[in-house]
Amino acid sequence: MSVPIKPLSDYVVAEPEMATAKTAGGLYLPDSATEKPKIAKVVAVGKAAKQVVVGDKIVYKSYSTTDVKVAGKDYILVREEDILATVK
Repeated sequence: MSVPIKPLSDYVVAEPEMATAKTAGGLYLPDSATEKPKIAKVVAVGKAAKQVVVGDKIVYKSYSTTDVKVAGKDYILVREEDILATVK
């Protein structure tokens, strides 16, 4: 899959996971009531990124990303130093 964004330096491009809009009890929540998850799938990495690769799921710091919408798809840009962990 070709990603329309090429990250520079130690930046990582990832697709954020969507928040669930339905509770376990079956109630639907408005967008303003759901907290955005801090997990995303890496789709591209800059040349200076050393610890993450395309396909990794990452946990990242709150307020450390830049949200971008390209070709109708949402992406985040995050520095490698703001990635806290990978998820299996």
